[in-house]
Amino acid sequence: MKVITVVYETTAMKASKARLKAAARATTAMTANLKTAWFAMLLTAAFMVFGLAGHSEATAKTPLNVESAATVLSSQLPTQGRDVLALVYQGGPFRHDKDGTVFGNRERQLPGKNRGYYREYTVRTPSEKSRGARRIVCGGLQPTAPDACYYTDDHYASFRKIVQ
Repeated sequence: MKVITVVYETTAMKASKARLKAAARATTAMTANLKTAWFAMLLTAAFMVFGLAGHSEATAKTPLNVESAATVLSSQLPTQGRDVLALVYQGGPFRHDKDGTVFGNRERQLPGKNRGYYREYTVRTPSEKSRGARRIVCGGLQPTAPDACYYTDDHYASFRKIVQ
């Protein structure tokens, strides 16, 4: 009977040691993951504070810097774009139901503002049967007196600020 007890205790001790070693490995891995996450957060904060991040495909989710935004003269817009811009300042009438509705800026290509600040307008493409990809998005508290307007010809993938 003594031999069985010794074997049982030895087996229980081995199992206990194995569980302790597994727990130690898990704790070590968790600590390494926490250190990595902490370092990543610290590095991100440093980039944000010191403005070290540039605009690229990797940072497409960050809001556009108005000072560095590409521009287009209103006279360089396609004829349909100039017509739509004139309608924006007149308050319409617009051709499409979606014109003048809130633009959510989900792509974060424009400067961050509260919801309802931006409104979108369709710039027709003559060969397209649908609304096409061209839009003018204007921001401001008064739709007929926007603070700024932006033009996109690639369905919100990029914008150029319209300069009057």
